[in-house]
Amino acid sequence: MTRNASFPTLLPVYKRIDILFERGQGAWLWDRQGRRYLDFASGIAVTALGHAHPHLVAALTEQARKLWHVSNLFRIEQLEKLADRLVANSFAETVFVCNSGAEAIEACIKMARRFHWHRGQPERHRILTFEGAFHGRTLAAISATRNPRLTEGFAPLLEGFDVVPFADHTAVREAITPQTAAILIEPVQGEGGVRPVPAECLRGLRQLCDEHDLLLIFDEVQCGMGRTGHLFACEAADVAPDIMALAKGLGGGFPIGACLATARAASGMTPGSHGSTFGGNPLGCAVANAVLDVLLEEGFLENVRTQGHYLRERLEALRARYPDRISDVRGLGLMLGLKPAMVNTDFAARLRERGLLTVPAADNVVRLLPPLVIGREEIDLACETIAAVLEEGGS
Repeated sequence: MTRNASFPTLLPVYKRIDILFERGQGAWLWDRQGRRYLDFASGIAVTALGHAHPHLVAALTEQARKLWHVSNLFRIEQLEKLADRLVANSFAETVFVCNSGAEAIEACIKMARRFHWHRGQPERHRILTFEGAFHGRTLAAISATRNPRLTEGFAPLLEGFDVVPFADHTAVREAITPQTAAILIEPVQGEGGVRPVPAECLRGLRQLCDEHDLLLIFDEVQCGMGRTGHLFACEAADVAPDIMALAKGLGGGFPIGACLATARAASGMTPGSHGSTFGGNPLGCAVANAVLDVLLEEGFLENVRTQGHYLRERLEALRARYPDRISDVRGLGLMLGLKPAMVNTDFAARLRERGLLTVPAADNVVRLLPPLVIGREEIDLACETIAAVLEEGGS
């Protein structure tokens, strides 16, 4: 077979920026030409402890010398340790470990459907979701949001999802039917434009779920694991879900995800009902345990809140200084977004030219997702870079 040399060897589903990074340290990245970049993207909220964190490097290296893979046909010590610690520090009573956020969401969806099926109510399979949400790229995940940007060309979509307006409690209540099984929501929408769900809305959803015997599912793939200054974003609202999806920061850069649940919500999950070849891999679990070591250190999350507050103050000051060039600053902790007057991708490109990495999102927002170990000096430098681009103006 003759290869088509004009077609790229990497499937062209990304518009990759022409920068090739060679190494990283803390909040900094260096490309092959030796140019340094301040990383306020963190691999889209993934490298929560920065690059080459010594504790994570040591944990991965130590585990790599011992054991890489055995499969879930056998007990895995690091997996059991991780599950025990996630349960001890959350609402959950049980954990399923997988490889990514999309897989964690798949487990959440299957668990919610299985819960009602197990109780003799298979008709209760529909899940309420919200406009602007992003839950991943699998067929179920894109079906859950019905976003044309994600779904075009992939019909027929998976049935069983009802999308309602963001933070519209009346619409949620009216959308509940005898077929409704659960409500799925991000406590802070990430791809949707860094939109926090008001605490009273999260509490209202908990009340609705209790009232109608529904399961409440939180997608904390992006906003969890310390990103908002709490181990889980929902803690700020003092609301506990029945099921939660985690990934991204959980592995600090190593691919791993998790579905956390109460024993009640997971009651329908029996041997053979779900699984994963690589889920719970000793390497991933060793790194995730190392991440928890750091996040659970006394004062760490408090410092995230402090640094997030400082960054928010600096951004609000820039908005006051350039009211015609920044219309909004939003978010929680170190998950912040600003809305520039110019196109967000152009704004991010100008920042990148000056050595600051950010992430565009919907609603013309630019996400600022620095490592949770960021310091004031680096925050000041980032804000000075933003100010320089604002000073240039343009559209």
